[in-house]
Formats: sequence, C-alpha cells, structure tokens
Amino acid sequence: MFAGSRHCPQCGAAAVDPDKIELSILKCPRCKIDMNSIRLGAEQIRECETCGGLWLAAAAFEKLCASREEQSAILGGASHAPESHATTNEAKIQYVPCPQCGQLMNRINFARCSGVIVDVCKGHGTWFDRDELSTIIQFIRDGGLEVSRQKEKIELEHERQQLRAEQYAAANRELMHSHYSAADERIDGLSAAGGLLKFLIE
Repeated sequence: MFAGSRHCPQCGAAAVDPDKIELSILKCPRCKIDMNSIRLGAEQIRECETCGGLWLAAAAFEKLCASREEQSAILGGASHAPESHATTNEAKIQYVPCPQCGQLMNRINFARCSGVIVDVCKGHGTWFDRDELSTIIQFIRDGGLEVSRQKEKIELEHERQQLRAEQYAAANRELMHSHYSAADERIDGLSAAGGLLKFLIE
C-alpha cells in the first residue's frame, strides 16, 4: 500500500495503523500475570511490568538478531519495569512454561558461548529475564555471533578429523584381520599337507 492510503488497492480492506495493533494477551511465565504489549523498534513484544521479563516470538527475535536498527531500539528502550521489582527466581534454576503452549521451555546458553541462559520454546519464541535481551544484543554487536560461528567450524572440523581417524583405524583392523585369516588358512593347508605326506611315508 502507498503511504497515506486508507484502503488496500488489491482487496479494498481498510488500512490499520500498525501502532494500534495489539497482541493477544499472554501471561508472564514467572509472575503469572497478564503481560503488556509494547513496541520496540518495528516489533511489538510482550513485557511483564512486575519482573521486567520480555517475550519475543521466534520470527521477531530472528529479525532482531539481523537488524542493527532494531538492536539500537532495544538497547535504548528495553527493561521498562522498575529495578526494585526484579524477579526473585534469579538465584535458582527454574524451568518456566511457554506463554503460548504451556510446555516447559528449554534453557540454553545463547550462541553456546554468550553466557546468557535463556528459555526457549522452539515453536513459539524466547523468554528473556530482566536485562538478558539487552545483554544478548550487546553480545551480537560486539561480534559474538561470528566468534560462535568460528568456534562451531573448528569443532566440526575436529569432529571430521576424529571420524576420519576412526574410519582409518577400522579399515586397518579389517585389513589386518583379513591378512591373519589368510595366513591361518595357509598354515592350516601346510599342516594338512604335512599330515598327508607323513601318512604316505609311513
């Protein structure tokens, strides 16, 4: 649609200001209260006003990881809740349910080396406790994802080398087994021939 258009030229539907679109209400997986719908950059996300946690849908988080403009918006506006309301669950490990499907989420170290443990529902999104999202964004902007990719490449190459070494060792064992089997057959043949010769002489 063209800027300023009131209706879609294709279907005729009335235009809606994206700032006025509200997300469906979901409950905070920690505080169990309704989360607010807020806008950070171009994305609308959910925030718990009590603990300061943020819920991002999978697609929104992917866009955020790829867009420096969106990252700047997060760094400038995340964590609106008062500092005194920080979650009381930070001191202990607690698996929390996905706000959308209710299944317990997996706890993972973002990028395997960021040091930030987030709660992830593979099909729906990621839960960030207070300040975790801004910490991850800073990690990305400092080149953390590239470091993670390089580390993963090194690990994959190490695994390939180990696999090749194991395959080489297995091939050697099979070759030695075949060699010894053939030698045993020759010895058995010589023993049989010797026995026959002794029989004929006697």
